[in-house]
Amino acid sequence: MTRRAALMFAALGVAWGIPYLLIKVAGDELAPSTLVLARTAVAALVLAPIALSRKEVRDSLPTLARHWKAVVAYTGFEIVGPWLFLARAEHDLPSSTTAVIISAVPVVGAVLALATRRSERLGGLGWAGLALGTLGVATLVGFDLVPTQFGAVAELAVVVVGYAVGPAILARHLSELPGMAVVLASLVLSALVYVPVVALGPGLPDAVSAPVVASVVVLALVCTAGAFLLLFALVGEIGPVRSTSIVYVNPVVAVVAGAVVLGERITLTTVAGFALVLAGSFLTTRGPREPARNAPGQPAAPLTVEA
Repeated sequence: MTRRAALMFAALGVAWGIPYLLIKVAGDELAPSTLVLARTAVAALVLAPIALSRKEVRDSLPTLARHWKAVVAYTGFEIVGPWLFLARAEHDLPSSTTAVIISAVPVVGAVLALATRRSERLGGLGWAGLALGTLGVATLVGFDLVPTQFGAVAELAVVVVGYAVGPAILARHLSELPGMAVVLASLVLSALVYVPVVALGPGLPDAVSAPVVASVVVLALVCTAGAFLLLFALVGEIGPVRSTSIVYVNPVVAVVAGAVVLGERITLTTVAGFALVLAGSFLTTRGPREPARNAPGQPAAPLTVEA
């Protein structure tokens, strides 16, 4: 890995590791739907001129329109549902615990691939990874949480499944499209969905504090728009397969950020669950699975948002 690639990798790890902290801060004053609207709208406004300045994105718009059903499905599973439930769950859970549970996405993705026969076998390492990942989440839920937090865990289960299903839709139906075109369309659609939700529901707040404004701005500019630009550049540098290892960095950043900035307590149970989930994710994605027979040009590592 070149120095340039290493710097981009580190930057992306931070950009996708700090959203849990920022969502926690913003959630103190903003309703979950309002937070999602602000994040998606600002990110879309920033990405739009960048994306539309690229010929491959403009040329892909007719194809994108023809695949509108897949775009809508991807948007629902990857952003509309997960970002709402993620914000709701963080009202009751520490940001570090949230990040560790979300890091089980590769494990759930492997299960879905197996269930839909996109993967013919997991192998011994893959099955060991599934067992470790499940044990890690069970350790967190069983020993580090109280019954009043179980509802938030159920909300995170929706997030994890959404994050696992979204890339599968992308890989099967949208693989021939530029990633930036799909991301921009998804952000725009998400913002449009949440405009009436916020208008009819919580509405916009009369005033918010400076930390909340800063959190929303960083979420939109750095953790969403900037992170996707970094991802596209990183894939170009080291390829899509090696880029997937970023999922093992994000939760580390989130746990450290939660402890340092918010003073969240890190228990031995948290560390144990964290280690088991990451080990499970690593083994599951590195197990000797047979490659899925996908359409030509399908990216080896579909785009995904971790928070």
